[in-house]
Amino acid sequence: MRLHDFRVLTFDCYGTLIDWESGLFAALDPLLAKLPAPPERDSVLALFARHESAQEAETPAMRYSELLGRVHRRLAAEWGLGPDEEAERRFGASVPDWPAFPDSADALAYLKQHYQLVILSNVDRKSFAASNRRLGVSFDAIFTAEDIGSYKPDPANFRYLIAHLAERGLEKKDILHTAQSLYHDHVPAQRAGLATAWIDRRHAAEGFGATMKPPEGVRYDFRFPSLAAMADAHRAEAG
Repeated sequence: MRLHDFRVLTFDCYGTLIDWESGLFAALDPLLAKLPAPPERDSVLALFARHESAQEAETPAMRYSELLGRVHRRLAAEWGLGPDEEAERRFGASVPDWPAFPDSADALAYLKQHYQLVILSNVDRKSFAASNRRLGVSFDAIFTAEDIGSYKPDPANFRYLIAHLAERGLEKKDILHTAQSLYHDHVPAQRAGLATAWIDRRHAAEGFGATMKPPEGVRYDFRFPSLAAMADAHRAEAG
């Protein structure tokens, strides 16, 4: 299997192209400042992962910006703090402030010359539009949880992706799903019959950060420490 075997790259955005862990941790700073002994970053991210995953399962049709507000409330309760509607709103609206990884824009510009680029993201369209401006590339299609009515790893999201790309004349064999989260993306994508490329943004860190631990035996077809490394591998294949 080679990178040149595919016609379209379907991307997760947050964690893969946008540095959501840095973004959400910074957005949680006002809440953490209320604690006498704030937890370490990785503990905060792991707790976020647990509450975000539970909230997505409970309210799959909720817009992501509102869902983030609910997660903020759950975190506050976990730490013995009361609800704060304005703080919840600010956290839910923080996605546009989350930074892109330094290599994302240049790597996407290169890959755009060789593939169709598609987004499959657990986000709402308004939030993604702001992130898209940071990425500096025009995607050929954008599919969000708001469009689909569920959140990855729900298999419905990948059925939606595959069906809509089929309308564009693209088969499963043409698609390489490219993502950081083993839990949200690689497990359901592989089960749906897609090849996957793992952008292992946390290769220098332990644990799974702001995503849930994947089940044992998770598979992927390519592994790169960054999107720039994936673009370099594509160049190397071309000689």
